[in-house]
Amino acid sequence: MRRDVKRWLLSALTGVLVSGLTGCNGETQEAGNNRPAVEFILERLEGEPLTFPDGLEGRPVIIAFWADWCPVCEEELQIFEALYQHYRDQGLTVLALNVGQDRDAAAAFSGRLNVSYDVLLDRDTEVANRYGVMGLPTTFFIDRKGNVHAKIVGESSRELIEKVIREIL
Repeated sequence: MRRDVKRWLLSALTGVLVSGLTGCNGETQEAGNNRPAVEFILERLEGEPLTFPDGLEGRPVIIAFWADWCPVCEEELQIFEALYQHYRDQGLTVLALNVGQDRDAAAAFSGRLNVSYDVLLDRDTEVANRYGVMGLPTTFFIDRKGNVHAKIVGESSRELIEKVIREIL
């Protein structure tokens, strides 16, 4: 029972934070265009580390912050999967950063959704904090030069996400 209450409170708090940070329907927010993306090293679900941006230079990247208690993260991760399948041959990379949860929770949730892109574990929320994430979901779009092109805070539509992807391709 306590776990359900905790998830509800976290979900409610996220809703308050997201509604306070976004315009209508998760509009893109000014993210400091041409500001270099924050570098990080995080563990993949499979156990090996991923260093960003090493090895991803010249590729457009989506960095999606999420958690399984976030009410809209499930739909967004599915949107990212569909768009990743469509645009990966053009170099698109998706990094889904699970915020503050353990491997089992992240694996169960992403496994149920059958995501094929990298799921990374930000257990101590250090990377989320360095990116200034205040609510979930929060998505950053990194251009081929490694700069933050756009940021979406809160729920978004497939159309808006795809529009921003086309801009960074």
